[in-house]
Amino acid sequence: MDRKIEKKTWNTKRILTIAGITGIILLIGGVIYATSGKSKLDVDTERITISTITKGPFQENIPVNGTVMPLTTIFLDASEGGVVEEKFVEDGATLKKGDPILRLSNTDLELTLANQETAVYGQQTQMQISHNNATQSTIGKLNTMADVDNAYVEAKRVYDLDKKLYDQKAIGLQEYQQAVNTYKYQVSRKRLAAQILTQDTALVKQQDSQSKEQYAQMRSALELMRKKVALLTLRAPIDGQLTNLDAEVGQNKNKGEHLGQIDVQSGFKVRVDIDEHYLSRIYPGLKGDFQFADKTYNLIIKKVFTIITAGRFQVDMQFVGTVPKGIRKGQTLQVRLALSDETTAVLVPKGGFFQQTGGNWIFKVSEDGKKAYKVNIQLGRSSPDYYVVTDGLNPGDKVITSSYETYGDIQELVLKK
Repeated sequence: MDRKIEKKTWNTKRILTIAGITGIILLIGGVIYATSGKSKLDVDTERITISTITKGPFQENIPVNGTVMPLTTIFLDASEGGVVEEKFVEDGATLKKGDPILRLSNTDLELTLANQETAVYGQQTQMQISHNNATQSTIGKLNTMADVDNAYVEAKRVYDLDKKLYDQKAIGLQEYQQAVNTYKYQVSRKRLAAQILTQDTALVKQQDSQSKEQYAQMRSALELMRKKVALLTLRAPIDGQLTNLDAEVGQNKNKGEHLGQIDVQSGFKVRVDIDEHYLSRIYPGLKGDFQFADKTYNLIIKKVFTIITAGRFQVDMQFVGTVPKGIRKGQTLQVRLALSDETTAVLVPKGGFFQQTGGNWIFKVSEDGKKAYKVNIQLGRSSPDYYVVTDGLNPGDKVITSSYETYGDIQELVLKK
């Protein structure tokens, strides 16, 4: 008797077929979800930095390096070239104003001085000779004038007498006319002698004045040359410490060459290097501070040097209030230079996120703290520790500020503890 065999509904082949179809459907669904939805990444919270957005005081500042320098420095240059003949002190010596530092020799300059001295002495001698000659000439003209005056007086006396006698018919016309002619001659002679004496006096004065002026010019040139020779001995222009002395016996130094400097020991300043990017924002009066021996000290910009070298420029800052004890020339300070007044702003701590986002977006942590998602933001000014948030975040929000380097195009982070 035949037995009816019932066909199995879930045989192995059918199960495998259904499983394969289901797997394909799930795979397609996963691909569709992955491409159409948000990409996610599990992140260990211990490997990231979560920061809280705050609202508080903010002051834009930049960190810069400063070098301690003497408040006043006088540079020593060679006024005249020459060979270093003698050094009186060594680098680092403390000097008083006028103390000799070194002596240069310059044969040409010294020979010129000797020639000028000879010329001046020769001019002085010539002046004396000219003056004596002029005096003798004047004396001769004065003697002549005396003789003329005497002859004139005598001619006038004879003329006056003969005129009376002629009026009285005591003498003849011939004798009287002779007295008249003699008198007129002596009048003309006296007038001419007086004119010559006046011209001679004026000429002597003019020559004397010219000689004195020429002599004075030669004396001035001589004094100038003596000063130039005296400058071959370099002296301290003020009280202070001699530093950076660059001269050895036998060295040839050119005119204008730097020899050293005098540092005034009355105080210090700080010379700061700043990136040229900030040039338009730096001006005298800006303040800064630095830490020294666990204390904060204040500085203020007094002078801005606008010359840019290798992309940087310099400013001089002076201490405000107390100067740190133990500070030394050449010491390097880490200065925090303020670029704005203190204001209240929404702040996000600085972190590695900025390198990947450029400050245009950030991962914001959800309220339950289980995930973080991208939000667009806008950042403004910055300090060494914070960025100012101008849009996209509010105080109290939590964000991830560590690096996003390994996140790629991930849209959402799943935070795992």
